[in-house]
Amino acid sequence: MMITTAVIAQLPLADIDRVIFYKRDEITTDLICCDVEVAGRTLSFNEEAKGWDDLITHLSALPCFRANWYEAVPNPAFAVSETVAFDRR
Repeated sequence: MMITTAVIAQLPLADIDRVIFYKRDEITTDLICCDVEVAGRTLSFNEEAKGWDDLITHLSALPCFRANWYEAVPNPAFAVSETVAFDRR
């Protein structure tokens, strides 16, 4: 999925309930992924999508967003590592 400005527009900061980062084992590498819960649905993204940096910049504007989420996700390699970067609840 390409992360365009139209996709980001579907993620108004005031409506985002939760942001979770995790990695998926791709056999020889790990793929960093992000689930955004907004308005009762979950949208999933990954670091290989064009526009990933724009998405991260947008999400970083959430109040109390965990800025160091990336440090927690990659380690240990090839193990499940889920990090909640934002939770409105």
